[in-house]
Order: sequence, then structure tokens, then C-alpha cells
Amino acid sequence: MPHHPTRLIPLLLLAGTTLPALAAPECVAPATLVFQCLTAKGKQIQVCDSGKTIDYSFGKPQAAPEIVVRAPRGEVSTFQWQGIGRYMTYALDIPNGNTVYSVTWSVDKMAPDQGPEAGVDVEVNEKHVASVKCARNGRIIQAIEGMDVKPRN
Repeated sequence: MPHHPTRLIPLLLLAGTTLPALAAPECVAPATLVFQCLTAKGKQIQVCDSGKTIDYSFGKPQAAPEIVVRAPRGEVSTFQWQGIGRYMTYALDIPNGNTVYSVTWSVDKMAPDQGPEAGVDVEVNEKHVASVKCARNGRIIQAIEGMDVKPRN
């Protein structure tokens, strides 16, 4: 039987439309999306509220995450803006052993047209080791405001 390249097109289209959807890290129902953005390098920061746990993941959206943390809700803490000051800031601190992933979102009330700044700060043994920022021109989803977890110390 002769080779017909056109017969491969439907298979390639099918693979291109179904495989990324299967590989993309998403909040699995009944979990709800708390935070999501893409970094300048195209990696996804995502936080899901699964009820008993708060789940953090980081990595390429079309691949298995590089980092996955499922922290018991009682161990997660938050910083909530108190209504004072120029910057409305919210954070969610997700612990994993001696490492804490602090997912943050902030907007300057005096310059809202600049858009929010968001990302994740990483601490190991209470020392800052990394910051990864969300792309400034990308879509940022945040529902950290009002999270029902203990306040940050």
C-alpha cells in the first residue's frame, strides 16, 4: 500500500487537540482554582483548594508539573490586605517540609493601569532562595482574597 501523508493529518490534529488537554495540570473537581499565571519563561504557577488540602504546582502547562505540593489546610497560612496602604497585597504560604512556597498577588492602588504583580517566593529554612514572577502582560487569576486558612504569623 502506498504511503499517503494526508492520512496522517487527522491523527496529528487529534493528537494535537487531545494530548495537551490530558497533560495540562488543572484543578480536579471538586477543587477550586485559587491562583494561576504563566511566568515569562512559559511555566505555570497554580494553586488549587481541594478542601482538606491546598495544592501548589509549578511547571510547563502542557507537561507534568516539575513541583507538586499538597499541604494540609491547617498548615497553610495567608496574608490578607488590611485596607491600609497603597498596595493591596494577598499571599498564601504553602509549606513543604523546610520549604515554603509563598504565592503572592499585589496591585498598586495609585497606578492600577500598571496591572498586578504576582508570583511565588521560595524560602528554605526561613531563607529566601528564589522568586519567580508572573508575566506582566499575561492573565493572572487570583482568589487568595478571603481564603479560609490561618493568618500568617
